[in-house]
Amino acid sequence: MGVLKGALIFGQSGGPTAVINSSAAGVFQEALKQEAITGVYGAAHGIKGILEEKFYDIRKEDPYELELLKTTPSSALGSVRYKLKNMEEDETDYKRILEVFQKYNIRYFLYNGGNDSMDTCNKVSKYFQKVGYECRVLGVPKTIDNDLWGTDHCPGYGSAARYIATSIMEVYHDARVYDQGMITILEIMGRNAGWLTASAALAANAGYGPDLIYLPEIPFDLDRFFNDVNEVYRRQNNVIIAVSEGIRDKDGKYISEYGQELAYRDSFGHVQLGGLAPTLVNILREKTNAKIRGIEFSLLQRCAAHLGSQTDVNEAAMAGQMAVRYAVEGKTDYMVAFEREAGPVYKCKTKLVKLEEVANKEKKIPREWINEAGNGLKKEFIDYALPLIQGASAPPLENSLPRFAKLKKVLATSLDREPVSVASK
Repeated sequence: MGVLKGALIFGQSGGPTAVINSSAAGVFQEALKQEAITGVYGAAHGIKGILEEKFYDIRKEDPYELELLKTTPSSALGSVRYKLKNMEEDETDYKRILEVFQKYNIRYFLYNGGNDSMDTCNKVSKYFQKVGYECRVLGVPKTIDNDLWGTDHCPGYGSAARYIATSIMEVYHDARVYDQGMITILEIMGRNAGWLTASAALAANAGYGPDLIYLPEIPFDLDRFFNDVNEVYRRQNNVIIAVSEGIRDKDGKYISEYGQELAYRDSFGHVQLGGLAPTLVNILREKTNAKIRGIEFSLLQRCAAHLGSQTDVNEAAMAGQMAVRYAVEGKTDYMVAFEREAGPVYKCKTKLVKLEEVANKEKKIPREWINEAGNGLKKEFIDYALPLIQGASAPPLENSLPRFAKLKKVLATSLDREPVSVASK
């Protein structure tokens, strides 16, 4: 396959992470080196920025600020939750994307996100193939939920896991300062897959973690929950419980819905979860006289760059960098994925997985990694997760506060684009 000359555009989508910008840094720094890439753009708010022809000229950014992206949390370009309709149903958005790409001679499209974002990436790629527009499309993985199919783990997970484990270890000490017994319920993100909540087991492995861990992979039974809590409380007068926000009963009803109705759904049809900790606190108060406290980790799980994993930061940047290299080499219609190499020392390399195989699939924790009672994790999970949180990453400091990247965000115009050669049309 010959050299494809043209511009590259990169977008961020879905929930932010502590290292999503590290992937952006990997993409931008590598793309700026490539002779085949004539322009480098960052889409404002993902696919929506492309539809609205609003994206930034990365060539006009300070290289130091691009480097600072590696330790800057959230989505520097702005994110979005926008669902493209199937092209058989409505081609309007696809025609607009093609129009914009042709106008700027964009021949490389890299999209950074989770399950739904890979679906968007796949749809755009298939449309370009249908209409015969040569554009190399690759997905760059991102999700703290760690539930993307086809990859050993996802950028964003290691940092979130390190934050959760560290915070729980700190809560563990705080929850034991008084002579009065206490039950502490920790609500952790995770709709259908329990990877984040399972990271609480890393704190337990260090000796300062929860006594009970409940994941959405196992149906949640209130009676069994009461028995578990009472047994631990009777034995040690103190209980710490980690629960995933997505736990459901045997009938599939979210436990957070007990006593309330959840009406809000996002554009992908996902119920807005939250409020599980106070729900369980109220339920337990009817059964016990113990002091009970609920803590919702909320957005801190995905924006705590001050407790980032250096392994996570490095791998996120590698995912972005390799996406550019794969695209220039001629690869398209894939997501960059991670593969763990066998051996006693942790090593990770990249591979490619077809977008259509990744889109809208979820990877859950294997049942054999969860204990028989369904309220804790086994050594297999510890062995899997521990390497992912290694190394301490944090932003540089100014006046003892984080120095985050400050992008100029100069809007691109069609006047800035490189001339389109006859061969690339």
